[in-house]
Parts: sequence; structure tokens; C-alpha cells
Amino acid sequence: MGFSSSSSLTIMVFVVVFLLGSSNAQLSTDYYCKTCPQLFPTVRGVVQAAINKEARMGASLLRLHFHDCFINGCDASNLLDDTSSFKGEKTAAPNLNSARGFEVIDQIKSAVEQVCPGVVSCADILAIAARDSVNILSGPQWDVKLGRRDALTASFAAANSSNGIPPATSSLSALISNFQSKGLSSRDLVALYGAHTIGQARCANYRAHIYQDNNIDASFARSNQAICPKNSGNGDNNLAPLDPQTPTKFDNIYFNSLLSKKSILHSDQELYNGGSTDTLVRTYSANSGAFNTDFINGMINMGNIKPLTGSQGQIRTNCRRINY
Repeated sequence: MGFSSSSSLTIMVFVVVFLLGSSNAQLSTDYYCKTCPQLFPTVRGVVQAAINKEARMGASLLRLHFHDCFINGCDASNLLDDTSSFKGEKTAAPNLNSARGFEVIDQIKSAVEQVCPGVVSCADILAIAARDSVNILSGPQWDVKLGRRDALTASFAAANSSNGIPPATSSLSALISNFQSKGLSSRDLVALYGAHTIGQARCANYRAHIYQDNNIDASFARSNQAICPKNSGNGDNNLAPLDPQTPTKFDNIYFNSLLSKKSILHSDQELYNGGSTDTLVRTYSANSGAFNTDFINGMINMGNIKPLTGSQGQIRTNCRRINY
């Protein structure tokens, strides 16, 4: 029996709507509840072990998610190694000697593949590992939206672009513009920079701030000059905590450092330097609940930056290379 013209049209419309819907599928918190019920405890176990071994790793895993999402969206492109057809993002200026923890992501992926092979994307693993890192280091817990797929390529050029990952020399206006270009607000900006409550910075990234800037506490600058020589190339990899008071605990003390002009990075101090974000810094310094709430919202918003969904990309079985 054949179809009438009207019923054929109805079927065609349904197919188009279905295809559009599948390619623009929304992320959801229960995406893997049936296909990989052991996902969350599996990821958290590896993250916990890594942080137990080195507390700094929590900040590194959080940074990997940030550095992924800010370059062409949250698609795990920053995990790809170089190939004959493209140069990966790992050696781009913002990632070189900064992005780390790739071996922990490998361990997580291996463990997840054992409980549900070929199901969970590397992009989603980055998002879950970032959440777990925050929570394990005394930060808030939240439900991560999932359903991302993995990129088939990476972009060294995009990772090096001026509108990619904001450098430590950024002005407030540059930071706001960068975040706005990715659909993130000034509130997202300040809250997400609160991630610097954990982790450390390299001398090469804060040298100019401690020797040349005026918006820095003089004694704080001198104390860090002792571990970061003035001449470029000397001690570039020497580390200083981004939060000098509680560098391995996720809390709102970071914002107190901004108020007292004891930020190690120029870009961070720009958040409290007489500009439009001063009020938010004061709010977060005084109210940890407000910071946690806005940080969670910022992480969810960041995780929504141009994810691959539906039939886009693939689910990589090895986060360092695409499936062939």
C-alpha cells in the first residue's frame, strides 16, 4: 500500500525534525544512567588516587577542562597528540608547560572502558574529572551535564589565537571580551577565575607582575621575587601558589588575596583593580555560598560551549587519538 502525498510530507517533516534534534541534542545529567551506571564512582576513584598522590593534580584536571572548552568548544581536542595530518594543541603557548594531567585522563579512560567500553566520551570525562577535583579539594558538588562527543581533530592555531585561552597579562576589558565571545558573562568570569583558589603558577607567567606592576602589595612582590629571578629564562618553571593562603583547598580565600593586592597573576588582580568586577570580588570574599553557587553555574555554562552531540564527532576509545 502506498502513501498519500500528505502522509509522505508528514514523514519527511518528522525525519527532518528528528535529524535536527539529534544533531543539536541537549546535554543532560542522566545521560549515562543506563549505558554506564558505574561511570561516576569509576572516575572519582581514579581522581581521588591522583590527588592523594599530588594535591596539585586537582587544579591540573580542572584546568584541562577549561583549556578544552575555550578552544573550539568542549570536545576533548586538547587531549589529542600530534599526527601527520594536524598539529595538536598540547604545545600551543597557553598549554605548553601549563596543561598537565594527561596521564590521569588516560587512567580514567582506561578504567571507564573496562566497565562500559565505547560509551563515554573523553570530553565528558574531562567535565566529570573537573567536578570531582573541586569536590575532593573541599569544594561544592554538582550534577554535571553530559552527552558530549569527541573531536576528530585539534587546532594548534586556535589554541594560540588571541581569542583563545586568556593569557596572564590580560586586562579586565580583554578578559570580559574573551568570555563574552564564548557566551559567558562577567559573573561567570569572576566566579570561574575563583578556580585559582587551587593550583600554582609558573614564574614565566607572573614575572612581569611582581617586577613591573603597581597594583601589587610591595612585600608580597618582594617575597616572590626571591623565587622568580628578574631575567627571563632564569627560573621560568619555579612555582608560586595562585592562592597563597590555602593553595590546596577549594574555598573563597582566593578573593581575599585580590582585596589585599596579593594576587600572583596580573590578570587575576585585574578583577579587583577599580573596575566593573570589584563588587563581585568583594561579594565572593565575604560570602562563600554566593561564590560556590556562581561557580557551579559558571562551570555548567562553560561546559555548554559548542559541544559535539548526536552524530557529530565520535566516542574515542583512546583520548590521545581518534578511532580509525
